[in-house]
Amino acid sequence: MTFVIAQPCVDVKDRACIDECPLDCIYEGPRMLYIQPEECTDCGACEPVCPVEAIWFEDDVPEQWQHFTAVNAEFFDDLGAPGGHTKLGPIAHDHPTVAALPAQGTE
Repeated sequence: MTFVIAQPCVDVKDRACIDECPLDCIYEGPRMLYIQPEECTDCGACEPVCPVEAIWFEDDVPEQWQHFTAVNAEFFDDLGAPGGHTKLGPIAHDHPTVAALPAQGTE
């Protein structure tokens, strides 16, 4: 089990969760943040600091965002478990599902 970052993070990327994560397992793409499921130990430190309530325990992700469990995991298919956001820095691409979304928060 792991925590998952869902669609409310897209185009927000507050980064409070990155600062709070003791394992440095939250990574930054251009439009969204992603939790590396193999590095996450389910401590839950990230969830309460998210201002847009985008972070959910894997079993509690709302139905409309359940596919973000796979989105978070698949984001790391080519990266593996890099060993920390601080070491790697921002990643130049998003998961294709996120990249295909229309701009969020603009009306």
